[in-house]
Amino acid sequence: MTVRYKPLPDDALKICQVVNAPPRLIAHLTLVHDVACKLVTYIQNAFPDIELDKGSVFFGAATHDMGKAVCPEELTGPGKSHEMQGADLMKKLGVSAQRARFAFSHGNWDGNPAIKIEDLLVALADNCWKGKRVSELETKVVDVIARTTGNDHWQVFAVLDDILQKLAADADHRLAWQAQFPAVSEDC
Repeated sequence: MTVRYKPLPDDALKICQVVNAPPRLIAHLTLVHDVACKLVTYIQNAFPDIELDKGSVFFGAATHDMGKAVCPEELTGPGKSHEMQGADLMKKLGVSAQRARFAFSHGNWDGNPAIKIEDLLVALADNCWKGKRVSELETKVVDVIARTTGNDHWQVFAVLDDILQKLAADADHRLAWQAQFPAVSEDC
């Protein structure tokens, strides 16, 4: 069985080419973008009154770890340097601050009262793709959806939990697919 993931948008692919992103980084961005697309679709179907900029979520998911092109050690190990460096890198490449913010916000959503739903969904997709559940993040998403749609918290929680269980179910396949790509560019 051939697994197909939603390809990166052209603008994100162009940035990957300019920064000579390693194949594993491109694979990771593809997986998070694919999960973000599904996540947004499920949420909009469940909560048709929700207002969000899905194009921003898709772009953010497709570029959130671009800083790992300049911090390649964080592609295979821990670290947060890629977050600020990624936002700065994208701004230097002409990406607006509004769109470049996802490189920073995907890992810095906690403790930020002004965080937007789009940033939270990118962070959620970045965890969910590998089957990781982060209760504090999920609670923030539930709060925002409940507040903006007028639905009860328990109802939003139940729906989001079902969505995330469904998305996390394929995590092993996604992890195996990503692992087949080298963590360094051929040019290195």
